[in-house]
Amino acid sequence: MRSIAQKGSRLSLSQKFSRLAGRLRDPEWRKYGTLLLTGKFMGIGLMMLIIMVVSGLFFAHVSAQTGTPEVKASDIVNPVNTAWTLIAAFLVFGMQVGFTMLEAGFCRSRETVNVLMECVVDTCLCGILFYAFGFAFMFSHGNGFIGYHWFFLQGVPATYETSGVAFLALWLFQFAFADTCSTITSGAMIGRTGFVGDLLYSLAVSGFIYPIIGHWAWGPDGWLALMGSDGHVFPSLGMGFHDFAGSTVVHTIGGFVALAGSIVLGPRLGRKFKRDGGAPMLPHDLTIAVSGGLILWFGWYGFNPGSTLSAMDFEGVGRVAANTTLAACAAGLTAMFWAYMSSKKWDAGFTTNGFLAGLVAITCPCYWVTPTGAILLGGVAGVIVVLGVELLEWLRIDDPIGAVPVHGICGIWGTLSLGLFACGKYGATGPVAPDNSAALKGLFYGGGTQVLAAQAIGSACVTVATFAVSMAVMYAVNATGLLRVSEEGELYGLDLHEHGISAYPEYVISALGAPAGMSQHVPASEPKPTFAVQPLPRVASK
Repeated sequence: MRSIAQKGSRLSLSQKFSRLAGRLRDPEWRKYGTLLLTGKFMGIGLMMLIIMVVSGLFFAHVSAQTGTPEVKASDIVNPVNTAWTLIAAFLVFGMQVGFTMLEAGFCRSRETVNVLMECVVDTCLCGILFYAFGFAFMFSHGNGFIGYHWFFLQGVPATYETSGVAFLALWLFQFAFADTCSTITSGAMIGRTGFVGDLLYSLAVSGFIYPIIGHWAWGPDGWLALMGSDGHVFPSLGMGFHDFAGSTVVHTIGGFVALAGSIVLGPRLGRKFKRDGGAPMLPHDLTIAVSGGLILWFGWYGFNPGSTLSAMDFEGVGRVAANTTLAACAAGLTAMFWAYMSSKKWDAGFTTNGFLAGLVAITCPCYWVTPTGAILLGGVAGVIVVLGVELLEWLRIDDPIGAVPVHGICGIWGTLSLGLFACGKYGATGPVAPDNSAALKGLFYGGGTQVLAAQAIGSACVTVATFAVSMAVMYAVNATGLLRVSEEGELYGLDLHEHGISAYPEYVISALGAPAGMSQHVPASEPKPTFAVQPLPRVASK
């Protein structure tokens, strides 16, 4: 057909209709047009069918309502509290940077990439598991031991319970907590854990152990949370278990999973303990480790104050933040001085683990204690963490970063300390204002042993259950032959053996820092690289 317009010119509407009419008179064009339209309509129909099937399988049906729908209190989102919870969630998630740096600094150089990969992949895996069923197990209504609603985040309300916080904002906040628990575990197992084995036990921790046991204390109908009330266990106690931000739920669980993993794995090759005439293996980069610890401290301002879920509880948020700071400061100092008494050295590692121990300990009682109480319980935590490290050393348990003493043992101390230091002034936080009508009062403030007994029962139940299940999981993974790398792979270095790359590919200072496997990459026909240390310039004496 003759062109209506020259190349590069635009057609008018009448010219376009004229061209279409001419093409419709051509049998080939009519056949092409019919085929084209048929294909398009079939594609649209197929797409609509897929949408209908997917919607029916995975999304809740919305029933038509007549009249004006009733607005429930749980459907009203508090924008201020939601924004505060999201900010806190971002801070808690930032703790993963701190954990990664802390573990990478305390490990040996030849397993640094392995630490980086484990921390990153644990985070990704935890997110998917917490979306699929972890959050449902932990925070939905169930039977007191496990929740069974909201799988794959389906059928969720606008807000969580009566908090006024948008549901998915709370999900993000709690995902960051779950990720913290999983990362605690990996710290005690670095240097000899196979990457596939790490994925398997992380699946158990993030998907089942943490959310199911955590439901007991934090679920809306958890049996430990409702303990002491009519119709539940120990009604005569008159007091339920309290854990404001997770000394037990996050840290004790993570710490005792780590203990189980360390026991089943055994020590790293070449690890000689003090009672056998040896000493701990030295960290390869204290700069990274201490910096990571400080990043964790910063993230804790989301961990503890954010657990109010309420920016409207102004006094409570400020008190929690201040108590968090003071406990960490006191613990860092007491750990430093206590370690100096035995080594006569000012130890950076013990000081860092000291303030982390104070942060773990204050996580449970931070809402209910005074600043003085925070300093006292934090100071005790600094001593406990040093004694805990020495205990593991005596038991010949290899924990490269001190995860068990910091999180496991000091998590127990922090939980029990509520029964001692709760000052009797504060009750519960709330979406608009605190409710201090049922304030917690500990032993040192004339409250007797009621709170202490409830805390001891809750801590013991969680600790024993976590350790027992974790030992079973670790032995099961170990039976597959995937939990620990081979002796050859461990000596070669996990970075090269598992990931094919070193974190520090260019060693320009000393050959002593090179991984054991580096020399095996040099072909026999080529000379091995040499590493020379340049002598310092001689300074003329006066």
